[in-house]
Amino acid sequence: QVQLVESGGGLVQPGGSLRLSCAASGSISSFYVMGWYRQAPGKQRELVAHITSTEYTNFADSVKGRFTISRDIAKNTVYLQMNSLKPEDTAVYYCNAAKIGTIYWGQGTQVTVSS
Repeated sequence: QVQLVESGGGLVQPGGSLRLSCAASGSISSFYVMGWYRQAPGKQRELVAHITSTEYTNFADSVKGRFTISRDIAKNTVYLQMNSLKPEDTAVYYCNAAKIGTIYWGQGTQVTVSS
């Protein structure tokens, strides 16, 4: 059973930056895609960004140009670099990983953008 543990969330002012990390308990090279989702209060969980095993990346329109996603196979970790943060980015951010037949989720990390 693979575990995903997110870290790096917190309180940041508008325009600031945060880097989220998602550490897997096993090799991330076995996943065909890993990604970040977020869920704001009263809203549905939405995809923020994902990265495939071939390093293809995809982003929600709302974060394009501000967020980047990357992975470090040696550290079994996926990162979400968030720049130029806006209050509307406030949400719980979840790490997600998929292999054939199985999807894993982390427990989430809170990101709050407020002055």
